[in-house]
Amino acid sequence: MQTEIEIVRALKTVYDPEIPVNIYDLGLIYEILVKEEGKVSVDMTLTSPGCPLADQIMAEVDAKLKMIEGVEELDLKLTFDPPWSREMMSEEAKLDLGFL
Repeated sequence: MQTEIEIVRALKTVYDPEIPVNIYDLGLIYEILVKEEGKVSVDMTLTSPGCPLADQIMAEVDAKLKMIEGVEELDLKLTFDPPWSREMMSEEAKLDLGFL
C-alpha cells in the first residue's frame, strides 16, 4: 500500500506541458497495480492520441516511478480506451481550470 501512495505522489509531480494540472488529477492514470516482488503496472492515457509531447510525458513518468524504492520493474502502458474526457478530471483539477 505504501508503494501505491508513493506512486501517486510521484505521478502528481508530472504535468502535461500544455495544461497546468498534474496527470493524476487530470485523470490520465487509469490503473495502478502493485504486484509481488516490486513489479508495478500502470495504465495511462493522454488528453489526445495525437499529443505531440507523448514521448516526453511517458519518459518522465517512467523515470519518476523507477526512482521509487521498492519499484523493481515497471510496466507502463499507454491506452486510448476509453478515450480521455474532462469528466475524468478530479474536482480540484476542474476548479483549477475553471470548469466548475
